[in-house]
Amino acid sequence: MNNSMDCAPEATLCNGTSCVVPESNFNAILSVVLSTVLTILLAMVMFSMGCNVDINRFLWHMKRPWGICVGFLCQFGIMPLTGFILSVAFDVLPLQAVVILIMGCCPGGTSSNILAYWVDGDMDLSVSMTTCSTLLAMGMMPLCLFIYTKMWTDAGTIVIPYDSIGTSLVALVIPVSIGMYVNHKWPEKAKIILKVGSIAGAILIVLIAVVGGVLYQSAWIIAPKLWIIGTIFPMAGYSLGFFLARIAGQPWHRCRTVALETGMQNTQLCSTIVQLSFTPEELNVVFTFPLIYSIFQLAFAGIFLGIYVAYKKCYQKNRGELPEIEGTETVPDSPHCQVNEGFQADTSGH
Repeated sequence: MNNSMDCAPEATLCNGTSCVVPESNFNAILSVVLSTVLTILLAMVMFSMGCNVDINRFLWHMKRPWGICVGFLCQFGIMPLTGFILSVAFDVLPLQAVVILIMGCCPGGTSSNILAYWVDGDMDLSVSMTTCSTLLAMGMMPLCLFIYTKMWTDAGTIVIPYDSIGTSLVALVIPVSIGMYVNHKWPEKAKIILKVGSIAGAILIVLIAVVGGVLYQSAWIIAPKLWIIGTIFPMAGYSLGFFLARIAGQPWHRCRTVALETGMQNTQLCSTIVQLSFTPEELNVVFTFPLIYSIFQLAFAGIFLGIYVAYKKCYQKNRGELPEIEGTETVPDSPHCQVNEGFQADTSGH
């Protein structure tokens, strides 16, 4: 029997009963253009987020990194372990289990910094956690993947794109550093930049989700188990990160920050690793999982944001600062206190 008869009409590459539709040149070019544009926009948004980071408080977190250590434990302890448990519990295919674990081992994404601002999180902690997790991912990702995936795949099969991690680190550190300097020298201008950047950041998050859905719309047919895991995984990350931070004695605003940093993974990095590590036939089975995770991590973050905004309106009508975020630690003074003031009335007189 002619193997070509087993193929869909639009397929041109056949091997037995397996047919792969070649990638569209339009999609490839569009992907490169949009990646470049989104990277530039993301750098601009991170610059505005840096305008809410106080240099003294940022250095304080580095010198007394208890919050960062809690976040590290969540990022490279809870998330890979949760991915492993979900893979075993749902008895997924080895290839699918590896992709789930790759997602769990990725560092925090920069979207968490934007969401941390909107939920009045500790921006200094958020930026320091994202920076540290991206830097430590150089060593922690290969280690975690070696530990958790060896029952499903051979060592060295998964390709870690160190250049992509380095690019993410540069795109984070440089704009944030410039924003911190602007905040230090011109705090009033920094507040204006922050207001614009926070709105642009929210639009950018939605834009990234839409672009991902459009570019990879042909890959949405995927095993139902992965849809379920993609729903549970980010929710588990948010919840476990929040409770672990609270158990560690962190104040509420830092618990919210750690929760976002834990559940909100760098899905773009995960997609890159998957593309570098698997064949086109294998990608048809698993490539959509990072997109599913991205959708649900944003959806749950939006729900949390809505709940928090409703809480503020109910219990914080005309007050400038929530009583629950008043920590007991002595930290350097910041023009933004312990939460962002981007949308609060300036009653300080300066």
